[in-house]
Amino acid sequence: MNDAEAFRVSLVQMRAGQKGKIVEIDGGFGLAQKLDALGIRTGREITKVSGQLMRGPVLLQHNNTQAAVGFGMASRIFVEVHGEGRT
Repeated sequence: MNDAEAFRVSLVQMRAGQKGKIVEIDGGFGLAQKLDALGIRTGREITKVSGQLMRGPVLLQHNNTQAAVGFGMASRIFVEVHGEGRT
């Protein structure tokens, strides 16, 4: 996939229904460990299910599992969004 077809945004910037691949978690060991316990890690394909503008939890899905993360955590998770679903 080339750069014209993919772009990088934080999880909070994605729209509901968009899919992408987690490329970076910008946080320390504690944040990475908490997210790993939820199955959220670099390289994982995810779908954003829902979120609220500028606050509240962000709901995402990976495989058959849904997980909710707080706004602060979600703003530190960077996703490579593919295709035509550009924001």
